[in-house]
Amino acid sequence: MEPTRLSMPIGEAMWTQRSIRRLRPDPIPDDDVRLILEAANKAPNGGNVQWTRYLVLTDPAVIRTFGALYKEAWWAKRRDGEGWTKPEDIPPGAKVARSAMRLADEIGAAPLIVFVLAQDPGPANSVITCAQNLMLAARALGIGSVPTTLHPQVMERFHAMFNIPANVSFHFCIPMGYPRGNFGPVNRKPVEDSTHWNAW
Repeated sequence: MEPTRLSMPIGEAMWTQRSIRRLRPDPIPDDDVRLILEAANKAPNGGNVQWTRYLVLTDPAVIRTFGALYKEAWWAKRRDGEGWTKPEDIPPGAKVARSAMRLADEIGAAPLIVFVLAQDPGPANSVITCAQNLMLAARALGIGSVPTTLHPQVMERFHAMFNIPANVSFHFCIPMGYPRGNFGPVNRKPVEDSTHWNAW
């Protein structure tokens, strides 16, 4: 592996790492996928127990099959949260929701999906760091990504679809690809709105 290929300044990567939901179908070279996974594997984790596991999808047929399950999960989350059950329910001004709906429609055409999992009892706080490393490495290579989740309604079928053992838990579904559009800058609230010093 050549970590020097990830030489983008860390500040540039962080300041431009948008959620990329519009992906080109172009395949990602195997060497790049491996480098991204190596970067994820280097993340700090509690006790260096290394609970994180990765399931990587590159086969277009497999990704298409999963795409239908993801779309069902996406709408199940909208039903339980906002009460939306069809596209017409989403307010016209809900731009992020509409972008996420488009991803649910198109995820089956993504060239790469990485599931970030954990060998139980691996805690989320030892998995999130790996997911962020994975996405930062992808950004340095010009590959877009977005962290997404599934829904309890599909979890049993998700495990069965990929023969995932019962003692392996799901944390993230990260579709990845070269962006249709641009990276950052990102739009965030001022840090003063979310930060307290020495006491709340």
